[in-house]
Amino acid sequence: MKNAGIWLDKEKAHIITVSKDNETFKTINSDLEFFNPKGGSGTAQKGGPQDVVQDCKYLEREKQQLKKYFHAIAIAVTNADKLVIFGPAGTNNKLREELELSFPELAARVKKVIKADSMTDNQVKALVRDFYYN
Repeated sequence: MKNAGIWLDKEKAHIITVSKDNETFKTINSDLEFFNPKGGSGTAQKGGPQDVVQDCKYLEREKQQLKKYFHAIAIAVTNADKLVIFGPAGTNNKLREELELSFPELAARVKKVIKADSMTDNQVKALVRDFYYN
């Protein structure tokens, strides 16, 4: 039986597969671009020309990059019997939503989604081990 844990944020995902006698650790980088849109007021004069920032372009691009990142994670854990997802902010919930849409058989194996702060590699391994064996 393969039990897997995924700790992820927008930069990288750590995938830990544990069993009673074996443990593997893999990192997947997101290749997500962090956008810093420029624009806003073009001059200091009232009523002067202004640049319009198209946030929807940036958000759509980020959405597509996240989808590609989540698919890479899903492919890496397709042979897991049980999954637990850890992570800060909302990235862990977004991964679960994408699994439910694109990989429903894998989403059914998700046992829990837990909020967790940034951790070292060893802390992530210990967290997954404790989840399954304690």
